[in-house]
Amino acid sequence: MAQDSVAAPNAPERSSIATFLKHNIRDYGLLLSLIVIMVFFQFMTNGILFKPVNITNLVLQNSYVVIMALGMLLIIVAGHIDLSVGSVVGFVGAVAAVMMVQWHVDFVLVFIVCLILGAAIGATQGYFIAFFKIPAFIVTLAGMLVFRGLNLWILGGASVGPFPVGFQLLSTGFLWDFVTQGFRWVSMGIGLIVTALIIFFNIKERLNQQRHDLAEEPFVIFLGRNVLIALGFLLFSYLLSSYRGLPNVLIVMFALIVLYAFIASSTTIGRRIYALGGNEKAARLSGIKTDRLTFYAFLNMGVLAALAGLVFAARLNTATPKAGLGFELDVIAACFIGGASPTGGVGKIIGAVIGAFIVGVMNNGMSILGVGIDMQQVIKGLVLLAAVCLDVYYKRKN
Repeated sequence: MAQDSVAAPNAPERSSIATFLKHNIRDYGLLLSLIVIMVFFQFMTNGILFKPVNITNLVLQNSYVVIMALGMLLIIVAGHIDLSVGSVVGFVGAVAAVMMVQWHVDFVLVFIVCLILGAAIGATQGYFIAFFKIPAFIVTLAGMLVFRGLNLWILGGASVGPFPVGFQLLSTGFLWDFVTQGFRWVSMGIGLIVTALIIFFNIKERLNQQRHDLAEEPFVIFLGRNVLIALGFLLFSYLLSSYRGLPNVLIVMFALIVLYAFIASSTTIGRRIYALGGNEKAARLSGIKTDRLTFYAFLNMGVLAALAGLVFAARLNTATPKAGLGFELDVIAACFIGGASPTGGVGKIIGAVIGAFIVGVMNNGMSILGVGIDMQQVIKGLVLLAAVCLDVYYKRKN
């Protein structure tokens, strides 16, 4: 009798936890997948993956993929696709190289001009898609060919570089610190502050949900999730601080993630993009200007692709004819692995970021293990197929 009276109150709690995990398995499964993949490669590489220098390289190597994934997610959520982003990366990098190296234009002006150029490219493609109703697949496929050809034409088939030191700092620079050797305390302090702020806002959001009886996440899950987040951010900050501190591009990337997460979840335009991807006809009938929304989504993608092109060029310190080749595949894969639906209307910014890091960790880990580029492509293709199959499975199940 005593045992039954103790067990009975716990039964509803266990049931609520199981039900919650069942309905949110994609979100939590994604985070766990990243953790499992990182632990696997840490073991297989004999501890090389988590070395500070490799974690720093992982951030630098994947920064442009994360930046483009933010814009690509909004396009996929809206029910479209952009195949031209890799070519735009190479084209913008080529324009920046010619302006700085051959025309000796100041890199600050080059930065502004290239972002405007990216906006113009995105706006042009978005105009044909939104107002001429040409499928995005066709328009951006044409754009991929056009800008790849323009890249080759501008560079004349040869690499152009090196770039001014100030421009290189965009991708290769690190946050200033009091010390130039040893542990970077300023970077670690920023990591502690960011971690504390994330936990604070998570707690504040939960209290607000409880106040309005909207809290669905069981406390045990909430506690475990925040502990994992805190440990992950603190370990990440410690590893970076043990090498050279926070890279400049990481600060830019983090600011963009926060901005786009806010836009997607807490603004009218964000909600309208989800409505557009969920049911375009219903969205139009409800008063949403779907054509204009599609146009803005591609304009935004052009700006982010241009920024990624500048970051990539700064990292290589040269513009090459093959720059950006295949980038669109990694960016699209990051979004789908991160939970975006191929049919539109579903996807989260944080999911796309985690998806980008899953792709990045796989690339990095397989390279350390000496896996050939051929098998790397095969494995990434299978992972992408599995992610889409899971999306279809859960949609049919629900």
